[in-house]
Amino acid sequence: MKKQFAINGMSCNHCVATVEKAINQLEGINKVKIDLKKNQGVVKFDEAQVSADQIAAAVTAAGYETEVI
Repeated sequence: MKKQFAINGMSCNHCVATVEKAINQLEGINKVKIDLKKNQGVVKFDEAQVSADQIAAAVTAAGYETEVI
């Protein structure tokens, strides 16, 4: 499954790396692409192992506001 997320609060590549790391620590993540300029991310994942809500929670725990779009 592929979902797009709006991510607010990122201001630099370090922020992007923090978000990517938080998402990649979850089981079932296949690919993460974060776009700093658009404040968005696209995540490909195995929905049998992880949900979009769990991904959003990981981003929030890393310190950024997010929602599935």
